[in-house]
Amino acid sequence: MNQSKVIDFESRERLIEKAGSYIESVELFLKERDRAVPLLLKVLKYADYNFKQKAILFLGDFAREEVAWPLYQILIDPEENKEFRRFATIQLSIIFPFLEEPQPLIDCLLENLKSPDTELRTNAAFALGWEGNIKIAVPLIDLLYDSDIQVQQSAVNALTNLRDDRIFNLLIERLEHGSLEQRRCILFNIWRFSSRRKEVIKVYLKYLEHENDDLRYDALVLLGSVSEAAEHTATYRGCLNDEVPHIRALALERLYEVGRDDLLGFREEIENMLSDPSMEVKRAAIKILKRLNMTDS
Repeated sequence: MNQSKVIDFESRERLIEKAGSYIESVELFLKERDRAVPLLLKVLKYADYNFKQKAILFLGDFAREEVAWPLYQILIDPEENKEFRRFATIQLSIIFPFLEEPQPLIDCLLENLKSPDTELRTNAAFALGWEGNIKIAVPLIDLLYDSDIQVQQSAVNALTNLRDDRIFNLLIERLEHGSLEQRRCILFNIWRFSSRRKEVIKVYLKYLEHENDDLRYDALVLLGSVSEAAEHTATYRGCLNDEVPHIRALALERLYEVGRDDLLGFREEIENMLSDPSMEVKRAAIKILKRLNMTDS
């Protein structure tokens, strides 16, 4: 092996070790900040994936201004690992609200939204989605109609992250006209509009009646994330007749959370689930019946 390469490798190892000491000690980092920040940024070029993650998270806490542009460079680099580009994108969106002058970065990302590279459009859209950045809503709305579903989904995430209730009605409208993938993405994001909880619940209840199996299941999963099971006992009971086994099973799991007295009111229905062709459903029914002190299966 070439001697210079050996020296270079050993030098890199020492640099990574030194960088690691900064990550392990905030006190040391703050004491040697002027040397620590450039070193941590430097090792991002050749450290392993786990170390780079730790370094970025650390810099995101203690050196946001210095790490912003390096994160952007990772985000746009087609030669970089796809997963790492996504990680950098997420971190950039997190630190954006804390930057003193974010506009130059925003302008670059807005240009990236026009790129023919779907990965770049996807990442740029996500990075722009942070609370209060409502001025970029229009370009993100345009991406709801992008030819690539991954870009569409990233736009939904970004728009939701703006935390602006005015976006809620727009996303509800897209539920009626978007592709199946976009509808699912919207359903999984609208719960973030906490001030519209009642409307969100109405949407999930509506989609429990949808003809598409995936959308019904998604709605059932999400209903449980925004409300207590006891609020919708009748709804979950109705789902016991759904033609999809995992919907019936999930409905039983939700009903397990309901008060015992309410369950006794339709114990016979639950007993009938023991004859269900799905073992998943049978197990869920047995669990409820055991709670009702009925052990025979």
